[in-house]
Amino acid sequence: MSIKRPTVLILASDPAFARDISAAWPEDPASRSATHSGLPEFVVLDQGLLRDLEGGHYDLAIADASFGKRNIHGKDSQALHQDQYQTLRQSLVAARKPAIIIHSGRSLDFYELHGAVLELRREPGLWPAIVGLVGREILRRLQAESRAREARALSAAAQAEAALGRYMVEMRTNVNNALTTVLGNAELMVLEPGLPANVLAQADTIRNMALRLHEVFQRFSSLEKELRIEKELSGGACESGRKAAHAGAGGS
Repeated sequence: MSIKRPTVLILASDPAFARDISAAWPEDPASRSATHSGLPEFVVLDQGLLRDLEGGHYDLAIADASFGKRNIHGKDSQALHQDQYQTLRQSLVAARKPAIIIHSGRSLDFYELHGAVLELRREPGLWPAIVGLVGREILRRLQAESRAREARALSAAAQAEAALGRYMVEMRTNVNNALTTVLGNAELMVLEPGLPANVLAQADTIRNMALRLHEVFQRFSSLEKELRIEKELSGGACESGRKAAHAGAGGS
């Protein structure tokens, strides 16, 4: 299973906000590959360009709730800031994807969780590392869920193929009997004197197709035997390995 490099969308008006997050983000050795490091892909979007995030191609959003305005004075400015925050929060909730909102100067008991949206208090000097650790764990969980869905899909496909194989095994005798009947009647028609040439040609085609189908089912039978023998040998090797391991543990 291939692991897709996750995308982190950073919503901020202050360029330092995005730089601090990307600089403090810890690598994830589990997601490191030959094509990229264990870091996600960071995409920065100014909050002034905020659009409908639903259906966006990102895995995790991190937003700065200060909107680059650390010194806000006056009732109107505070109301404007609250409107901006509500718009941001509603957009993140509607996107139905994990999100982290970083607050500064807001009454918050370190964190609040609202569905998939986590709101964190901006701890001076520590918040980039905290965001990086929390964000990495969120991405790990998303990747684990993605791998589980892929495994379930592969398992369902394998079960469907196994059911089809079992059905073919169960119906093999009936199909072979039917092919034998078709082949025998085609042979009699070919040997029947006085038949028109077009009828003889059709009977010969039926006979040839019946023979081909018979060969296919013969190959299927051989493959079934090969798989059964391979399974028996594999089971025997595993049992021998367990016995050897047990004997070695007992001797030590």
